[in-house]
Parts: sequence; structure tokens; C-alpha cells
Amino acid sequence: IMIAIKKILFPTDFSETSKYAMNYAIEFAKEFNAELKIVHVIFDESQIVAFYLPQVTFQNLDLELEESAKKQLEDFIKEYPELQEVKYTTKLLKGTPFVEIIDEAKKFEADMIVIGTHGRSGLEHVLFGSTAEKVVRKSPCPVFSVRLKEHKFKMP
Repeated sequence: IMIAIKKILFPTDFSETSKYAMNYAIEFAKEFNAELKIVHVIFDESQIVAFYLPQVTFQNLDLELEESAKKQLEDFIKEYPELQEVKYTTKLLKGTPFVEIIDEAKKFEADMIVIGTHGRSGLEHVLFGSTAEKVVRKSPCPVFSVRLKEHKFKMP
């Protein structure tokens, strides 16, 4: 079977791990002459907060979150001049990260997802779980997950 990789989805949260993983996404895009879609998911905290504080309004917060995310995405892109060699687009999504990533992979008809895996630990991991883990489990296409080199696994 011939495996064609024409569309690569790259979700980023702007972390160090994500910056490292971006290099793989770009290299794959060059190698396969594939289209690269870079997405960032704005975690929709308003759902959570609205649940506890129904009297708070979020009109401005939403806008500020979006503006801030847009700026971060632009800054993130600027760090990769080699993106000029690939066909890429960017998109901001909103909601629960793994749900939005899976949804976008389906809509975009991605042949591959490249994602950085996180060293979230303790309570944060319990609350959010690992987005990458959930993406791997539910993805409609193969997922290439990248860990930061320094993150050595230590036996407990």
C-alpha cells in the first residue's frame, strides 16, 4: 500500500514541547510536500466559570482571550522562517482541546497529526488529562507524538 501524506495537522499550545514538535511538522510537510495546518485551541473556560458564577459576563474576556491567542499564534509562526518553504495555514479553535483537534482533523481530512506530548503532572493531569493521549486514542488518522528530549522517564 502506498501511504500518501498530503495534509498534516499540527495543534500547538505554544509550550516548549510544542515548539520542538513544530520542527517535525515542518520537516514532514517538506518531505511529503504536504499542506500544513497549524491550530491552537482556546480552552473555553467560560463554560466552567459560567457554571460556578452565572452572574459573570464574558463578552470582553472572550474577545481578550481571542486577541491574545491570535497574537501568540503570530509570534509562534515568526519563530519558524523555514515555514516559507511549505504551504501552511493557521486557525484558532475554541473549546475542549482534544475534541476540537479531532474535529478539525476530520474536517481537514488530515493524513497525519503531529503533536507535542506534555509533562503535565499531579492535579493538572487529573483535571485535563493529556490532550495528546486523548488525540492518539480518538484520532481518525495516524498521530506522531513528540516529547521534549530532556524529559527522561524515571521509574517511580
